[in-house]
Amino acid sequence: MEQSKSNSPKLFVCTAIENKDDIEERYERAYNYFQSLVADCSEKEAHDALNNAVCKNHEEVSLGMLMSILTEPHNATKCYRDLTLITRDGLLCVLNNLSNLILDRYLKFQDTTRNQLLWLIKEMIRNAVTGVDSVCWNLMRYASGGDNSPKNIILVESLLDIYIENRVWLDKFPVLICMVVYTYLRLIEDHNIPQLMSLRQKEVNFVITLIRERFADVLNLGRDLVRLLQNVARIPEFSQLWQDILMNPKTLCPTFTNALQLLQSRTSRRYLQSRLTPDMERKLVFLTSQVRFGHHKKYQEWFQRQYLATPESQSLRSDMIRFIVGVIHPTNELLCSDIIPRWAVIGWLLTTCTSNVAASNAKLALFYDWLFYDPEKDNIMNIEPAILVMHHSMRSHPAVTATLLDFLCRIIPNFYPPYADKVKQGIFNSLQQIIEKRVLPNLQPLFDSPKLDRELRTTVRETFKEFCSNGNGEGVSGTREEGSEEGGPIPRGGPDEPAFSDDEDETPTNIAEDTDDDDLPLSEVRARERPELAAAMPLMLRPLAETLLDERSSSAATTLLNACSSPMPTPTALADLFAAAIQDAPPLRISRCPTPAELDSAMNSPLFSMFPYLSVTGEWTEAKRKLILETLKEIHSQNSFPSVGLYLLFYLRVCYERECRGERDLGRRREVKFKSEMYSEYCSYLELKLGDSLADDFEKCQECDANVLVWLIPDVYREFKDQAQNHIRLLHAVVSTLDAAQLQRLVCLTLQGNLMMFKSDDFTSMLSTSLEWETFEQYCLWQLLTAHDISVEDVLPIIPKLSYKDHAEALTSVLLMLKQEKPTTDVLRQLFCRSIDEDDTFVVSTVMYWCQDYEDKVGDLVSVLLNTRYPGTSPNKRKRPSKHNIPPNAPPSAELVLGHLEQLRVCCVEQADMSIFNMQCMQKALQQAQSNSNDNIRRQYSDLFCLALEDELPISRRARKLILNSMPINQNLHSSNEDSEEDEIVKPKQAKRRKKAISDSD
Repeated sequence: MEQSKSNSPKLFVCTAIENKDDIEERYERAYNYFQSLVADCSEKEAHDALNNAVCKNHEEVSLGMLMSILTEPHNATKCYRDLTLITRDGLLCVLNNLSNLILDRYLKFQDTTRNQLLWLIKEMIRNAVTGVDSVCWNLMRYASGGDNSPKNIILVESLLDIYIENRVWLDKFPVLICMVVYTYLRLIEDHNIPQLMSLRQKEVNFVITLIRERFADVLNLGRDLVRLLQNVARIPEFSQLWQDILMNPKTLCPTFTNALQLLQSRTSRRYLQSRLTPDMERKLVFLTSQVRFGHHKKYQEWFQRQYLATPESQSLRSDMIRFIVGVIHPTNELLCSDIIPRWAVIGWLLTTCTSNVAASNAKLALFYDWLFYDPEKDNIMNIEPAILVMHHSMRSHPAVTATLLDFLCRIIPNFYPPYADKVKQGIFNSLQQIIEKRVLPNLQPLFDSPKLDRELRTTVRETFKEFCSNGNGEGVSGTREEGSEEGGPIPRGGPDEPAFSDDEDETPTNIAEDTDDDDLPLSEVRARERPELAAAMPLMLRPLAETLLDERSSSAATTLLNACSSPMPTPTALADLFAAAIQDAPPLRISRCPTPAELDSAMNSPLFSMFPYLSVTGEWTEAKRKLILETLKEIHSQNSFPSVGLYLLFYLRVCYERECRGERDLGRRREVKFKSEMYSEYCSYLELKLGDSLADDFEKCQECDANVLVWLIPDVYREFKDQAQNHIRLLHAVVSTLDAAQLQRLVCLTLQGNLMMFKSDDFTSMLSTSLEWETFEQYCLWQLLTAHDISVEDVLPIIPKLSYKDHAEALTSVLLMLKQEKPTTDVLRQLFCRSIDEDDTFVVSTVMYWCQDYEDKVGDLVSVLLNTRYPGTSPNKRKRPSKHNIPPNAPPSAELVLGHLEQLRVCCVEQADMSIFNMQCMQKALQQAQSNSNDNIRRQYSDLFCLALEDELPISRRARKLILNSMPINQNLHSSNEDSEEDEIVKPKQAKRRKKAISDSD
């Protein structure tokens, strides 16, 4: 075996210092296992050995054969043929592993492996293997733009040939067609060199054909299709296509009206992501989610050397910017952290671009979502990076801001003159959204900065005059600019006094201010903006605001709020100040059993100082209370600190704890109330639904600390029970956070009567939604349901909906609940409503378990159920109503009942115990079902109906149990009367007479 390992072929290129990783070792093990099966065997013997092995270890055999195909070209044809013959899942296992292998390791493939991969894909396409389109998608991501290396060109041309040869197959996958068009449109731009002209012409012909013939599918690419078509518009074939798009759109597609239809449609993230290799994507995601600002230069330099070092790689910057803008959308916690923000990465890509054409395309990629921005359909995260690049570059890289502003002004009339008004409206919508969402509080400092030259400032003022100061001295943010009065803005000099020109009007700049921000931590960059925050406060509060920004403590915030009097600060200014004071604060954390000192320490955040002012019974004036509410509303609307509600809940719980500890008398301690009305009023003022707000806060708490969430649960479910109980999102936030110890704690609180998380209303909807949760989340849910003594009747409606493949967690829990119950009509009816599947043993397991103790009752219930599916054929015979009467038109259908009984029969045969079918009620029910069934049903269930003709069947389980216990067995052997048409369950004492009667007749 050691020798075979050393001689096994290699999938990957490895250097002398690299060790084998888990993936390589796994494939080598699988290959060696495969070789051990077929070594020294004839073809028939090898095929038999593989068939036997694949039943026990399907994945191992499949992976071994996959590696053989990828590394041994001389054996590939035979091995692929054998693989298709022995596969048990239509090659699904091979396709999944192949996709993962491509995404994780393609760049390390041997040349032989790459060639064999292309051969394998061709064979799979030729054999119409389901799922090979996803392999093509993943492999096409490595056909990288900005890379004209031989290996990349071989991959690009090979994939192109595959698509050309298998055009009929390609037409079956509209999404893959879009991917092919998007990929090759981007690659054509890079293949503009003499050595690649033949390849480029082949690409042009194929893409033009695809676009014209499948334009209805290609429309789904959205606005980035137009961007890529612009880059190749000078090629004659695409020039003619542009003529048709602009002048004759109906010739391309009957539903296509004009280019605006494309431009107003956002491009899916999957296509923006596809133009970066998986390796590039991982590096950029790491850079924007793990690397701290100020420590990022070494990572950027490595990235530059790895991917952006060649002249042709300049065009790759546009792809990266579109990916960062459209795909990487950081969470609010990440935005508030010191991780390098998106605007800094984009600024670096812009400043290191050396090609004018690439720089222009990069700027277009940055602003592309601005041009036709619609607040109803587009995402503000797509326009946020551009405005922040301009804002933050103004201090250390004013040239970057200037060139971006100049580009923004020029793009309006020059993008496409007939759409100039549409482009201007889109950019105005973007700027308005930026103001409303408080990405920047005011645009005037950016648009009217003295660091811009006079001509550019004039152009910006004329283009965006609505966003510069108006005649009342107010910017678009609605805040009055400093230094202005009611009558209008203060002029630079009197009407007759000389004034300096704009060129000389710049104030002296401190050298320290011009230090490159790239060398500073993000906290210091933000600290430079502090004077603007303090300056927005009334004069007497500015020193206290500075103290708050320095200390970032609850005491400093309390001092500031206590000093607030006429004139009051505006809610916007106060919100900006507090958002800056808490943005770098550590998340809320406590231990499992927090001490008073620990709680006091956690309450040191400036935000907690605002909550005492919300108390209706406090001594604070109504004006100050309204100011605090407006400030909290402003913080919420800005989304600058999304955890305000969570902090308020934590504050209320801490206050409740303190009051309880302060009361020594036990009776008075019980009278201490949790001030839930404060949270209710907060939600009402912010126009939030109480239940949804609780769910939002718990979801934020997931990201902070699970101990805080568990600590708050009892009070939230007690004080807000109408909104919290059965709330799907709130419940999911709870169960997705718990560990085993925390789950036990909640179960204990439930058993003590201190926690009630569920109510019977809308119970089915909650359980149905939970089926999509993770396994441990569902486990936690069912443990909590069990602790709450939820009755089996509450879960009955979901039993028919549960899939044994997809909902194993819920099925197992329901099965254990049914194990504790006695069989009833309603339960049995829901069980038999489940669809029939030979691998699904849920119904059979339940019925077989019940038969151990309640076989008589089960037999009666099943026979009644079967009888009601096949009404009796003797209408003159009078029938008394049954104790287990089931409406004839109620589910389940007759075929479902027979199907489950057939499964029960097979199980009973295996256990050599047919006693339930020996019951007279079952015999008569089967006879009646047989006589009323059509020929197809009789043939399908012939083995089941044969049981009605057999006289002797094995003794029952209960009889065995009674024999073992030395008890008489004639008391409860049978549970149905001789007159089974009466559908009546007979009392046990009548069973003795029935047995005697049966014996006499025999």
